[in-house]
Amino acid sequence: MTNNRTQNTAIAFSDEQAMILESAKGFCRDRSDITAVRSLLNSDNGYSGDIWAEMVALGWTGIAIPEQYGGSELGIGSTVPLVESMGRHLLSTPYISTTLASQALLRGGSEQHKAHWLPLVAEGSIGTMALLDSEDWGATSTSCNLSADLELQGTKLLVNDAAVADFFIVSANHQGAQVLVLVTADQLSSEALSKKVLIDETKRACSVNFSGVKLRADAILPNSEAALRDSKLIGALLTAAEATGSTAAALDVVVAYLTSRIQFGRLIGSYQSLKHPTVEMLIGMDSARSFIYHAATVVGDEHLDQDAEIACRMAKAQATDALLFAGDRGIQFHGGMGFTYECDAQLYLRRALWVQHQYGDAQHHRLHLANLLLD
Repeated sequence: MTNNRTQNTAIAFSDEQAMILESAKGFCRDRSDITAVRSLLNSDNGYSGDIWAEMVALGWTGIAIPEQYGGSELGIGSTVPLVESMGRHLLSTPYISTTLASQALLRGGSEQHKAHWLPLVAEGSIGTMALLDSEDWGATSTSCNLSADLELQGTKLLVNDAAVADFFIVSANHQGAQVLVLVTADQLSSEALSKKVLIDETKRACSVNFSGVKLRADAILPNSEAALRDSKLIGALLTAAEATGSTAAALDVVVAYLTSRIQFGRLIGSYQSLKHPTVEMLIGMDSARSFIYHAATVVGDEHLDQDAEIACRMAKAQATDALLFAGDRGIQFHGGMGFTYECDAQLYLRRALWVQHQYGDAQHHRLHLANLLLD
Protein backbone atom coordinates (compact mmCIF):
# COMPACT_ATOMS: atom_id res chain seq x y z
CA MET A 1 0.00 0.00 0.00
CA THR A 2 1.36 3.42 -0.93
CA ASN A 3 0.80 6.63 0.95
CA ASN A 4 0.25 10.25 -0.08
CA ARG A 5 3.98 10.81 -0.51
CA THR A 6 3.66 9.50 -4.08
CA GLN A 7 1.25 12.18 -5.26
CA ASN A 8 3.74 14.59 -6.87
CA THR A 9 3.89 13.55 -10.52
CA ALA A 10 4.58 17.02 -11.93
CA ILE A 11 6.51 17.20 -15.17
CA ALA A 12 7.27 20.32 -17.16
CA PHE A 13 9.52 21.28 -20.03
CA SER A 14 10.33 24.97 -19.95
CA ASP A 15 11.17 27.22 -22.88
CA GLU A 16 14.71 27.49 -21.52
CA GLN A 17 15.09 23.71 -21.40
CA ALA A 18 13.74 23.43 -24.95
CA MET A 19 16.26 25.98 -26.24
CA ILE A 20 19.12 24.28 -24.39
CA LEU A 21 18.08 20.88 -25.76
CA GLU A 22 17.88 22.15 -29.33
CA SER A 23 21.24 23.88 -29.07
CA ALA A 24 22.88 20.92 -27.33
CA LYS A 25 21.57 18.38 -29.86
CA GLY A 26 23.17 20.23 -32.75
CA PHE A 27 26.40 20.96 -30.89
CA CYS A 28 26.93 17.40 -29.66
CA ARG A 29 26.00 15.88 -33.02
CA ASP A 30 28.48 18.08 -34.87
CA ARG A 31 31.35 17.84 -32.36
CA SER A 32 31.02 14.23 -31.23
CA ASP A 33 30.29 11.78 -34.02
CA ILE A 34 31.45 8.21 -33.47
CA THR A 35 34.77 8.87 -35.23
CA ALA A 36 35.52 11.74 -32.86
CA VAL A 37 34.50 9.60 -29.87
CA ARG A 38 36.87 6.80 -30.87
CA SER A 39 39.71 9.22 -31.56
CA LEU A 40 39.63 10.33 -27.91
CA LEU A 41 39.56 6.87 -26.31
CA ASN A 42 43.35 6.74 -25.93
CA SER A 43 43.87 10.44 -25.17
CA ASP A 44 45.19 11.56 -21.79
CA ASN A 45 42.13 13.50 -20.65
CA GLY A 46 39.41 11.81 -22.68
CA TYR A 47 37.98 15.05 -24.05
CA SER A 48 38.85 17.93 -26.36
CA GLY A 49 39.99 21.15 -24.71
CA ASP A 50 38.63 23.10 -27.68
CA ILE A 51 35.16 21.61 -27.22
CA TRP A 52 35.27 22.41 -23.51
CA ALA A 53 36.20 26.01 -24.34
CA GLU A 54 33.24 26.21 -26.73
CA MET A 55 30.89 24.91 -24.03
CA VAL A 56 32.19 27.55 -21.63
CA ALA A 57 31.72 30.25 -24.28
CA LEU A 58 28.11 29.11 -24.78
CA GLY A 59 27.51 29.68 -21.07
CA TRP A 60 26.75 26.05 -20.26
CA THR A 61 29.08 25.91 -17.26
CA GLY A 62 27.07 28.73 -15.67
CA ILE A 63 23.57 27.41 -16.34
CA ALA A 64 22.88 26.46 -12.71
CA ILE A 65 24.96 29.24 -11.12
CA PRO A 66 23.19 32.38 -9.81
CA GLU A 67 23.60 35.60 -11.75
CA GLN A 68 25.42 37.28 -8.86
CA TYR A 69 28.24 34.76 -9.32
CA GLY A 70 28.45 35.08 -13.11
CA GLY A 71 25.93 32.43 -14.14
CA SER A 72 22.58 32.51 -15.89
CA GLU A 73 20.57 31.17 -12.89
CA LEU A 74 18.43 28.76 -14.91
CA GLY A 75 18.55 26.11 -12.19
CA ILE A 76 19.95 22.60 -12.00
CA GLY A 77 16.92 21.23 -13.90
CA SER A 78 18.06 23.10 -16.99
CA THR A 79 21.27 21.08 -17.14
CA VAL A 80 19.31 17.86 -17.73
CA PRO A 81 18.64 18.33 -21.48
CA LEU A 82 22.28 19.28 -22.02
CA VAL A 83 23.59 16.21 -20.20
CA GLU A 84 21.07 14.00 -22.00
CA SER A 85 22.41 15.24 -25.36
CA MET A 86 25.99 14.65 -24.23
CA GLY A 87 25.07 11.08 -23.33
CA ARG A 88 23.41 10.48 -26.67
CA HIS A 89 26.61 11.38 -28.52
CA LEU A 90 29.05 9.98 -25.93
CA LEU A 91 30.49 13.47 -25.52
CA SER A 92 32.57 13.18 -22.37
CA THR A 93 33.82 16.35 -20.70
CA PRO A 94 34.25 17.38 -17.04
CA TYR A 95 30.78 18.97 -17.19
CA ILE A 96 28.97 16.64 -14.78
CA SER A 97 31.87 16.60 -12.29
CA THR A 98 32.13 20.38 -12.34
CA THR A 99 28.38 20.94 -12.09
CA LEU A 100 28.20 18.68 -9.02
CA ALA A 101 31.16 20.40 -7.36
CA SER A 102 29.61 23.82 -7.96
CA GLN A 103 26.27 22.59 -6.59
CA ALA A 104 28.02 21.39 -3.43
CA LEU A 105 29.51 24.86 -3.00
CA LEU A 106 26.21 26.55 -3.77
CA ARG A 107 24.27 24.40 -1.29
CA GLY A 108 26.87 23.97 1.44
CA GLY A 109 29.62 26.52 1.02
CA SER A 110 30.25 29.81 2.74
CA GLU A 111 29.77 33.13 0.99
CA GLN A 112 33.54 33.25 0.60
CA HIS A 113 33.53 29.87 -1.18
CA LYS A 114 30.75 30.93 -3.51
CA ALA A 115 32.14 34.38 -4.32
CA HIS A 116 35.56 32.97 -5.18
CA TRP A 117 34.85 29.67 -6.93
CA LEU A 118 31.48 29.96 -8.67
CA PRO A 119 32.58 32.77 -11.03
CA LEU A 120 35.65 30.69 -11.87
CA VAL A 121 33.46 27.67 -12.65
CA ALA A 122 31.29 29.81 -14.94
CA GLU A 123 34.50 30.83 -16.71
CA GLY A 124 35.67 27.25 -17.20
CA SER A 125 37.46 26.11 -14.04
CA ILE A 126 37.00 22.40 -13.37
CA GLY A 127 35.91 20.84 -10.09
CA THR A 128 35.05 17.35 -8.97
CA MET A 129 33.62 15.41 -6.03
CA ALA A 130 35.85 13.01 -4.08
CA LEU A 131 33.27 10.95 -2.18
CA LEU A 132 33.91 7.24 -2.71
CA ASP A 133 36.86 5.51 -1.05
CA SER A 134 36.55 2.03 0.47
CA GLU A 135 32.87 2.18 1.39
CA ASP A 136 29.92 1.01 -0.65
CA TRP A 137 26.81 3.10 -1.26
CA GLY A 138 25.11 1.73 1.84
CA ALA A 139 27.81 3.09 4.17
CA THR A 140 27.21 6.17 6.28
CA SER A 141 30.83 7.22 6.82
CA THR A 142 34.13 7.48 4.99
CA SER A 143 37.63 6.21 5.73
CA CYS A 144 39.10 9.64 4.96
CA ASN A 145 39.68 11.59 8.16
CA LEU A 146 40.26 15.25 9.02
CA SER A 147 42.20 15.55 12.27
CA ALA A 148 41.69 18.12 15.01
CA ASP A 149 44.55 20.16 13.56
CA LEU A 150 42.86 19.99 10.12
CA GLU A 151 45.15 17.54 8.34
CA LEU A 152 43.58 15.06 5.91
CA GLN A 153 44.43 11.36 5.96
CA GLY A 154 43.06 8.94 3.41
CA THR A 155 42.70 8.06 -0.27
CA LYS A 156 39.68 8.49 -2.49
CA LEU A 157 39.13 5.93 -5.24
CA LEU A 158 37.98 6.62 -8.80
CA VAL A 159 37.59 10.39 -8.54
CA ASN A 160 36.11 11.51 -11.85
CA ASP A 161 38.18 13.98 -13.91
CA ALA A 162 40.70 14.30 -11.07
CA ALA A 163 43.65 14.76 -13.44
CA VAL A 164 42.22 18.02 -14.82
CA ALA A 165 40.43 19.33 -11.71
CA ASP A 166 41.30 22.74 -10.28
CA PHE A 167 39.55 21.92 -7.00
CA PHE A 168 38.07 18.96 -5.14
CA ILE A 169 35.12 18.70 -2.78
CA VAL A 170 36.20 15.92 -0.41
CA SER A 171 34.09 14.03 2.14
CA ALA A 172 35.87 13.31 5.44
CA ASN A 173 35.18 12.41 9.07
CA HIS A 174 35.80 15.28 11.45
CA GLN A 175 34.99 15.39 15.18
CA GLY A 176 32.33 12.70 14.91
CA ALA A 177 30.61 14.13 11.84
CA GLN A 178 30.99 13.78 8.09
CA VAL A 179 32.03 17.03 6.47
CA LEU A 180 32.89 18.32 3.01
CA VAL A 181 36.14 20.19 2.57
CA LEU A 182 37.51 22.15 -0.37
CA VAL A 183 40.99 21.14 -1.54
CA THR A 184 42.73 22.88 -4.42
CA ALA A 185 44.85 20.98 -6.93
CA ASP A 186 47.99 22.86 -5.94
CA GLN A 187 47.69 21.48 -2.40
CA LEU A 188 48.32 17.93 -3.64
CA SER A 189 51.74 16.39 -4.05
CA SER A 190 52.99 15.37 -7.48
CA GLU A 191 52.46 11.68 -6.58
CA ALA A 192 48.95 12.11 -5.18
CA LEU A 193 47.10 11.15 -8.36
CA SER A 194 47.10 7.63 -9.78
CA LYS A 195 45.27 7.24 -13.09
CA LYS A 196 42.93 4.27 -13.43
CA VAL A 197 41.62 2.42 -16.48
CA LEU A 198 37.81 2.37 -16.56
CA ILE A 199 35.46 -0.03 -18.30
CA ASP A 200 34.02 3.03 -20.09
CA GLU A 201 36.99 4.31 -22.06
CA THR A 202 35.29 7.65 -22.74
CA LYS A 203 35.61 8.45 -19.00
CA ARG A 204 38.63 9.30 -16.84
CA ALA A 205 39.23 8.86 -13.12
CA CYS A 206 42.09 8.73 -10.63
CA SER A 207 42.65 7.52 -7.12
CA VAL A 208 43.70 10.57 -5.09
CA ASN A 209 45.80 10.41 -1.94
CA PHE A 210 44.85 13.38 0.26
CA SER A 211 47.06 12.30 3.17
CA GLY A 212 49.13 15.13 4.58
CA VAL A 213 47.06 17.96 3.08
CA LYS A 214 46.71 20.68 5.72
CA LEU A 215 43.64 22.88 5.58
CA ARG A 216 42.45 26.10 7.10
CA ALA A 217 39.22 26.15 9.08
CA ASP A 218 37.43 28.00 6.28
CA ALA A 219 38.05 25.05 3.92
CA ILE A 220 35.19 23.18 5.63
CA LEU A 221 31.80 23.74 4.01
CA PRO A 222 29.56 25.03 6.82
CA ASN A 223 26.44 23.22 5.58
CA SER A 224 28.20 19.97 4.70
CA GLU A 225 25.45 17.54 5.68
CA ALA A 226 22.82 19.07 3.40
CA ALA A 227 25.30 19.62 0.58
CA LEU A 228 26.50 16.00 0.70
CA ARG A 229 22.98 14.59 0.61
CA ASP A 230 21.88 16.90 -2.21
CA SER A 231 25.05 16.32 -4.24
CA LYS A 232 24.57 12.55 -4.22
CA LEU A 233 20.97 12.90 -5.38
CA ILE A 234 21.82 15.43 -8.08
CA GLY A 235 24.72 13.20 -9.12
CA ALA A 236 22.24 10.35 -9.53
CA LEU A 237 19.97 12.58 -11.63
CA LEU A 238 22.68 13.86 -13.97
CA THR A 239 24.11 10.37 -14.41
CA ALA A 240 20.58 9.17 -15.21
CA ALA A 241 20.16 11.94 -17.78
CA GLU A 242 23.43 10.98 -19.47
CA ALA A 243 22.46 7.28 -19.39
CA THR A 244 19.06 8.06 -20.94
CA GLY A 245 20.76 9.78 -23.86
CA SER A 246 23.13 6.84 -24.27
CA THR A 247 20.15 4.45 -24.26
CA ALA A 248 18.60 6.38 -27.15
CA ALA A 249 21.90 6.13 -29.04
CA ALA A 250 22.14 2.38 -28.39
CA LEU A 251 18.61 2.02 -29.72
CA ASP A 252 19.59 3.95 -32.87
CA VAL A 253 22.51 1.57 -33.44
CA VAL A 254 20.25 -1.46 -33.02
CA VAL A 255 17.54 -0.15 -35.35
CA ALA A 256 20.10 0.78 -38.01
CA TYR A 257 21.48 -2.76 -37.93
CA LEU A 258 18.11 -4.50 -37.87
CA THR A 259 16.94 -2.52 -40.90
CA SER A 260 20.06 -3.16 -42.98
CA ARG A 261 21.31 -6.66 -42.13
CA ILE A 262 19.86 -9.39 -44.39
CA GLN A 263 20.01 -13.03 -43.35
CA PHE A 264 18.34 -15.99 -45.10
CA GLY A 265 16.91 -13.53 -47.60
CA ARG A 266 15.14 -11.38 -44.99
CA LEU A 267 15.95 -8.30 -42.97
CA ILE A 268 16.67 -9.58 -39.47
CA GLY A 269 14.47 -6.78 -38.11
CA SER A 270 11.47 -8.68 -39.46
CA TYR A 271 11.91 -11.45 -36.87
CA GLN A 272 9.68 -11.11 -33.81
CA SER A 273 12.44 -12.40 -31.53
CA LEU A 274 14.34 -9.20 -32.33
CA LYS A 275 11.38 -6.86 -32.68
CA HIS A 276 10.08 -7.42 -29.14
CA PRO A 277 13.32 -6.65 -27.27
CA THR A 278 13.79 -3.58 -29.45
CA VAL A 279 10.38 -2.32 -28.37
CA GLU A 280 11.40 -3.01 -24.76
CA MET A 281 14.45 -0.80 -25.30
CA LEU A 282 12.21 2.00 -26.57
CA ILE A 283 9.82 1.67 -23.64
CA GLY A 284 12.69 1.63 -21.16
CA MET A 285 14.25 4.71 -22.73
CA ASP A 286 10.96 6.61 -22.84
CA SER A 287 10.27 5.74 -19.21
CA ALA A 288 13.72 6.92 -18.18
CA ARG A 289 13.19 10.15 -20.09
CA SER A 290 9.92 10.77 -18.26
CA PHE A 291 11.64 10.17 -14.94
CA ILE A 292 14.58 12.51 -15.59
CA TYR A 293 12.34 15.37 -16.68
CA HIS A 294 10.02 14.81 -13.73
CA ALA A 295 13.08 15.05 -11.49
CA ALA A 296 14.25 18.15 -13.36
CA THR A 297 10.85 19.69 -12.59
CA VAL A 298 10.90 19.09 -8.83
CA VAL A 299 14.63 19.60 -8.12
CA GLY A 300 15.25 23.22 -7.21
CA ASP A 301 17.97 25.40 -5.75
CA GLU A 302 16.72 24.89 -2.19
CA HIS A 303 17.52 21.85 -0.03
CA LEU A 304 15.99 18.85 -1.80
CA ASP A 305 12.76 17.68 -0.22
CA GLN A 306 11.31 14.18 -0.19
CA ASP A 307 9.60 14.60 -3.56
CA ALA A 308 12.92 15.52 -5.13
CA GLU A 309 14.67 12.59 -3.47
CA ILE A 310 12.06 10.15 -4.75
CA ALA A 311 12.29 11.62 -8.26
CA CYS A 312 16.10 11.44 -8.41
CA ARG A 313 16.19 7.88 -7.15
CA MET A 314 13.48 6.74 -9.56
CA ALA A 315 15.31 8.36 -12.47
CA LYS A 316 18.60 6.68 -11.64
CA ALA A 317 17.06 3.25 -11.10
CA GLN A 318 15.13 3.33 -14.38
CA ALA A 319 17.90 4.84 -16.52
CA THR A 320 20.47 2.40 -15.14
CA ASP A 321 18.36 -0.64 -16.06
CA ALA A 322 17.31 0.79 -19.43
CA LEU A 323 20.89 1.37 -20.59
CA LEU A 324 22.12 -1.97 -19.32
CA PHE A 325 19.38 -3.78 -21.24
CA ALA A 326 19.94 -1.75 -24.42
CA GLY A 327 23.71 -2.21 -24.28
CA ASP A 328 23.43 -5.96 -23.74
CA ARG A 329 20.85 -6.47 -26.50
CA GLY A 330 22.85 -4.28 -28.86
CA ILE A 331 25.82 -6.63 -28.61
CA GLN A 332 23.71 -9.80 -28.81
CA PHE A 333 21.83 -8.60 -31.90
CA HIS A 334 25.12 -7.97 -33.74
CA GLY A 335 26.09 -11.59 -33.23
CA GLY A 336 29.79 -12.45 -33.15
CA MET A 337 30.72 -9.02 -34.49
CA GLY A 338 29.04 -7.44 -31.46
CA PHE A 339 31.73 -8.82 -29.18
CA THR A 340 34.56 -7.16 -31.10
CA TYR A 341 36.21 -3.90 -30.15
CA GLU A 342 35.40 -2.47 -33.59
CA CYS A 343 31.64 -2.77 -33.08
CA ASP A 344 30.14 0.47 -31.77
CA ALA A 345 27.53 -1.43 -29.77
CA GLN A 346 30.15 -2.34 -27.14
CA LEU A 347 30.62 1.33 -26.30
CA TYR A 348 27.12 1.45 -24.84
CA LEU A 349 27.49 -1.69 -22.74
CA ARG A 350 30.73 -0.25 -21.37
CA ARG A 351 28.88 2.98 -20.54
CA ALA A 352 26.11 0.95 -18.87
CA LEU A 353 28.58 -0.91 -16.66
CA TRP A 354 30.21 2.36 -15.64
CA VAL A 355 26.84 3.98 -14.90
CA GLN A 356 25.97 1.20 -12.43
CA HIS A 357 28.61 2.47 -10.02
CA GLN A 358 27.98 6.18 -10.25
CA TYR A 359 25.89 7.50 -7.34
CA GLY A 360 24.25 4.18 -6.63
CA ASP A 361 22.98 1.35 -8.81
CA ALA A 362 19.33 0.44 -9.36
CA GLN A 363 19.21 -1.93 -6.38
CA HIS A 364 20.61 0.74 -4.06
CA HIS A 365 18.02 3.30 -5.08
CA ARG A 366 15.10 0.88 -4.98
CA LEU A 367 16.09 -0.08 -1.44
CA HIS A 368 15.75 3.57 -0.43
CA LEU A 369 12.58 4.02 -2.48
CA ALA A 370 10.96 1.12 -0.62
CA ASN A 371 11.46 2.99 2.66
CA LEU A 372 10.19 6.23 1.13
CA LEU A 373 7.13 4.92 -0.67
CA LEU A 374 5.83 1.85 1.11
CA ASP A 375 3.95 1.69 4.39
